[in-house]
This record gives sequence, C-alpha cells and structure tokens, in this order.
Amino acid sequence: MNLTKLNKYLLISLLLLAIAWSCRKADKVDSSPSLKLSFSADTVMFDTVLATVGSVTKRLLVHNFNKNKIVVSDIRLGGGEASMFRINIDGKPAFDLQNTEIAGNDSLYIFVKVTVNPNDKATPFIVSDSLVFMTNSNRQVVQLAALGQNADFSISKTLKGSQTWDSLKAHVIYGYLRVDTGISLTILPGTKVFLHNKAYLAVSYEASLIINGEWAHPVRIQSDRLDDYYRDLPGQWDGIYLERGSKNNALNYAVIKNGNYGLIIDSLVTGSNPKVNLNGTVIENMVYDGIYAYSTSVVSANCIIGNCGGAAVRIEKGGSYDFRQLTVANYWSASVRSMPSVVLSNYTYDSLGNKIPYDLVKAYFGNTIVYGTETDEIRLDSVGTAGFSYLFDHAILRTSLRTSNQNHYLECLVNKDPLFLDVQKYDFEIDSISPAIGHGVPMGINNDIRGLTRPSSPALGAYEYYKKP
Repeated sequence: MNLTKLNKYLLISLLLLAIAWSCRKADKVDSSPSLKLSFSADTVMFDTVLATVGSVTKRLLVHNFNKNKIVVSDIRLGGGEASMFRINIDGKPAFDLQNTEIAGNDSLYIFVKVTVNPNDKATPFIVSDSLVFMTNSNRQVVQLAALGQNADFSISKTLKGSQTWDSLKAHVIYGYLRVDTGISLTILPGTKVFLHNKAYLAVSYEASLIINGEWAHPVRIQSDRLDDYYRDLPGQWDGIYLERGSKNNALNYAVIKNGNYGLIIDSLVTGSNPKVNLNGTVIENMVYDGIYAYSTSVVSANCIIGNCGGAAVRIEKGGSYDFRQLTVANYWSASVRSMPSVVLSNYTYDSLGNKIPYDLVKAYFGNTIVYGTETDEIRLDSVGTAGFSYLFDHAILRTSLRTSNQNHYLECLVNKDPLFLDVQKYDFEIDSISPAIGHGVPMGINNDIRGLTRPSSPALGAYEYYKKP
C-alpha cells in the first residue's frame, strides 16, 4: 500500500470514527436533575375569548439548550380532560404525554387553544390552567390564561320588538341582524358588538338605531376576532346599513372599525329630521368607505374617520350634510386607495348609464381637517342641472383644487400638515405646533370629543389641543 492510499484510508477511518462518536453523543440521554427546560413564554395568554367561541391557536416553544438529549417524562394539562384548554404536542393532541425526547440544542412545539364555557358572570372573567413538565424529577410549570366574556348570539336574525342592549354581555352577530320595521335597537354605554366574517347590521324602514356610548365607555362595533393579529385588520365584517326610510338614527360615541364599510346611509323618504345624528363617533380601518351616504341627511359633531381604502366621506345623489369639528385622517396602507377622502356628487346613474341629477342642498364642513397621503383628498363631481352647494369653513385641506372662491372655501389652510401625534397608531390628536390650533371659530360645539372645553378660538378637528402635564 503506497503512502497516498494509506493517507486516504486513515482519513476515511477518522471520519467514520467521528461520525460514530457524534451519533453516540447524540444518543446520550442526560439524566442530571439540575437540567431545566427553557420556554418561549412563562404564560400563554389569550385576549378576550367569547364564551363557546374557540380561540386562535398560540404556540409555545420548549427549548433544550443542553448539549445532550433529554427525556421529558411527563407533559400534561393541570386540569386534565376537564380543562377548557387543548394542547397539541409536535402534532399529537393530548392531555398527558409521557417520555417525550428533545435532542440537544433542539426545541419542541406545543400548540394551545381554549374554548371558554359560559357562566353567569356579567363582566369579563379569567379562566386559567397550567402546563406541567417533569424532566429528571424536575418540575416546571407554564401558566395558561384567557380573558373570557359571556355573549348573546344573533344568527341571521330579525328583531321583531324594540330592544335595549347593555354591557353585561357581549353581543355577537353571525350572518345578519335586522332591526325590523317600526322598532328600535338601543345600545347602552360600554356595550361590545362583535360581527363574524361577512356579517352585517341592517336598520329597516321606519326603524331606528340608537347608540348611547360615552367617551370613557364607548359602544364598540368590530370583528369577533380579538387576538393581536386581528386588532387592526380591515375587512373582517361587512358594515352597518341604515336602509331607505329608517329614521331618527343616533350614534353617540361609537367606535366602528375593521369592516368593509362603516355606515351605508340610504335615502330619506319623508320628513325633515336628519336621517342620522353622529356625535363623538370614530370610524376607522374600512376596506371601502367610512361613510357612504346618498340622497339623505346627516348631522355630525366631533367625529373621526380614519384610514379607509375608499373615501372617508362619500356623498352621492345629493342630500343635506352638516359636519362640524370633523377629523378625516386617511393614511390607508393595506392596498392602493381607490379614491380621495371626501367625495361630493349630485347625481346617480340609471340602468342605461345616464346621469340622473339630485340636488346637493348642503354639504357643510366647519372647523374640519381633511388630510391624508394622496395629493388631492377632495373630489367634486357634479352636473349643472342640479344644485351643488358645499362649503369648507375654517379647515385644513389637502387638495390641488382652487380654493379662492369664498362661497366654497372660507379661511382654509391648504396642504398644511395638521401634525397628528401618531398616524400609525391611529392617534389623531394634534401636536403642540399643529396649524390646526386656534384656527377655528365657535360653532356651538363647546366641548371636544373627550369632553374638554373649547376656547373661543378652537382647534380644527375633533380634538382640542391641551398641553399634557
């Protein structure tokens, strides 16, 4: 055997020995009682989980940071089969699993879900359990916790008599909930209304929706998916429909978010009262329009409409509208935005595509901010055969329109950034150097959305500026 062949033989032998030694090392189980597992979290916590509705799945990583393999002799739910929690260990559903191996410097995945059982509690409550790990006689515990809330469920339902909803239970809508002709649905402060995927709330002819929230206790209307991933995810439910001929609707301090549409407001039938009064209401994160109104009547004070994939306020087919101390802040980023933030129109189309005119009797925007990411956040779309009356009175506007005509623009600041505090976090309060401060005039809206007193020269928008202590 020559030297070259000998060297090759020795090299191959050394490699085989190294592989064999490595395998024996990997196969070695360390039974030292001092060894401990490490976890990606000490508590697996679920946000509000509605009773009988299962949660999302959360993941717990169990790490073996030791160089040798260990055997976890027992992994079990403290509550056993009676637990509201369910676990899946590396693909194996179980309440109690023995002799689970974790290789050196490797990890184990445990997936956790919870379904909360209903009870007689009127306020949110905690349900809890634990995951117990036994390794080399060493006991370790990871806590499991969920905030549960009882709920009333409406599944493709029509209310046949007037109802009042309070905050003692959440209200969950699957399919639709219709307020039937001639009755009313009243919703009290602090109530939460959750809508499932594609669900909607409709208010019929001669019916009314009355929301009586408060700044500290608003009525919240949003998706029934409550975990962090869904917190600001648009398009999770359909919208609120105030149908043709519904009347005396009033939305006070509602927070409406994460749907396709906020409010779709159909035409008036008779009478001169506003179709809907909006006060202190926040509409945000809609795939399409925040408010889509046609041939109707709206009176609004201290409202905020933010981040919509369509318009924040879209008016078609004329009507009469009065918005005061309105903040429109459109920084939509989930897709390409389809239109400006404010769209005013005085016509519609017939079945043949011909324009049918309707008078826009009034579109008043007083002490208002209209701002966003588009170069032009206002669209005026009219036909000359119908009235088209609009006025921006003391406002900040992002627009390329000519604003010299005082019949339509009075003391407006054009393309001046209002300096919202944090648009990424939906905080549309104004900064201390905002040009909106002191630019307004009294409009009979003496308090801002928080109830703070406005000075004689108020700020524009829903928030007054006050220096924080």
